[in-house]
Amino acid sequence: MIEMKSAGLPTMESGLTVNTVKKPSYLAGLARTLSRFLFVIAGFALTGTMLLTVADVILRAFKRPILGTYELVGLLGAVVIAFALPQTSRLKGHVMMDFLTGKLPETIQFVLHAITRLLALALFAILGWNLWLMANDFHRVGEVTPTLQLPLYPIAYLVALCCFVECLVLFVDMLEKRDMEP
Repeated sequence: MIEMKSAGLPTMESGLTVNTVKKPSYLAGLARTLSRFLFVIAGFALTGTMLLTVADVILRAFKRPILGTYELVGLLGAVVIAFALPQTSRLKGHVMMDFLTGKLPETIQFVLHAITRLLALALFAILGWNLWLMANDFHRVGEVTPTLQLPLYPIAYLVALCCFVECLVLFVDMLEKRDMEP
């Protein structure tokens, strides 16, 4: 019989079908669910940014600009970038320069992958922690936007949360790569 375990296809052993598809771990499922949810919110924020900008441009032609458009677009831009980051990382949608590392032996590629994920994980953990502290400060002092007087701390907390979800995505990526170790 032909075995197709590497493709995750069923194999035949003694006439019985055995499914070798690996189920995602709890952490992988959590990372997938959270990153997808945040990605949907990012899409709504991007749509809102577009609609707000178009409406403001049209209304400016009639000398009736929307008050605070610049602030709202800035806040929504932060939401778009932060909320899209975990899903983009999970889907490996970032630009990757592997023309040099792709020629290295698989063992070295694995080590480089682990090191870069650990560094990125540390970076996003530090970013998330510092953003959380900054959100606490914003909340304590009542920091608001200049025109609309919108509080800034909710956005800072949400961006910090996205950094922590990014840490989870990077950790799961590192574990999955370990499972595929050469």
